[in-house]
Amino acid sequence: MRRLSAFIRKNIEPILAEWEAFARTLPQAGAMNIAALRDHASDMLRVIADDLDRPQTPTQQAEKALGQSDAEAGAVTTAAQQHGAGRAESGFTVAQMVAEFRALRASVMRLWRQANADSGTADLLDLIRFNESIDQAITESIIRFAADVGQSRERFLAILGHDLGNPLGAVITSATFMLENAAQNKDLPQPYLALAEGVARSSRRMQQMVTDLLEFARVSFGQTIPIERTPMDIEQVVRDVAAEARAASPRREIKTKFVGDLSGQWDRERLIQALGNLVGNAVQHGSPSGPVSIAAHGDADTVEVAVHNYGPSIGSEQITRLFEGMNGVASHDGNDRRHLGLGLYIVDKIVAAHGGVIDVQSSDERGTTFTVRLPRRPRATVREKDASAGGPAVLN
Repeated sequence: MRRLSAFIRKNIEPILAEWEAFARTLPQAGAMNIAALRDHASDMLRVIADDLDRPQTPTQQAEKALGQSDAEAGAVTTAAQQHGAGRAESGFTVAQMVAEFRALRASVMRLWRQANADSGTADLLDLIRFNESIDQAITESIIRFAADVGQSRERFLAILGHDLGNPLGAVITSATFMLENAAQNKDLPQPYLALAEGVARSSRRMQQMVTDLLEFARVSFGQTIPIERTPMDIEQVVRDVAAEARAASPRREIKTKFVGDLSGQWDRERLIQALGNLVGNAVQHGSPSGPVSIAAHGDADTVEVAVHNYGPSIGSEQITRLFEGMNGVASHDGNDRRHLGLGLYIVDKIVAAHGGVIDVQSSDERGTTFTVRLPRRPRATVREKDASAGGPAVLN
């Protein structure tokens, strides 16, 4: 019988083909990066084959069984860790990821058994049955754990949204009423007017932070940001975002510019949330004496919205981590305080849900520009293209 390690190395492609076919049946298959999937699996199989060829003492075997040989968090990232990180980013559950590893092992064992059908090794069948039973128990435990965590998550989000949202809404309403009354009657002298403006501004930012935290919790627990596309014109979205920014910061200059066809199919409320975050950051971190500019430009297939401000630049190392969320990147407005960066994390997820991309350019001379590029319509998958052409339906 050929050694299993040699069999794995020689049959990596058939093994990957079976594993990929299984992975495509999972609910989150549409979020898969097929190239990364195959790269990670291929690397893992080669590492496994090398480990099978390496002599192992009883002590080393015991350490492996206890997890004492696992790669540490701060060590060089392994293929398995990269795969886990990618699955978390794509919204897979732990149970789905474990199912992938079960399928990988089952593919190896089934193909190995077929290649050695004449051996008649009952021990191999017993080993397969044992591993399947253990895997089933692990999966059942994880599924129950995930269900319990999901219930706790929903309770947490409901309490957070209700207990913080309601009092913040009352503060915003009261501050807005005071400012509107003062504007009409001009009977609120300084410094009380400035204090009322500060209350309104700070409470709006707190409300945005609550919204960002709720969205961050949703995405971190494996859910995706829901998108409801409708035909619309992004010019009106930009005008609404600019008007809100002017109301929140009446002393700041907010400029808008529109070029070309700006129509498409997007989620209006989500775009307001994303662009509002970008403009809010530009107002907060930009130079108080410089304008904040929002420019929208449409070409054949995409619409681009750029939010620009002057002020302290963002370092190249910070730019690479801006959209990670909960990253503790130092504020780029010159202060030493730390912030969670949830807003930009949510912006990135909203843009990605629309099939778009976001880019950042920053320098002391030219200022900072966040550019969002959105396809006008959702891109058709290979299945949809083939179906419309009368050909076979194939997943993208």
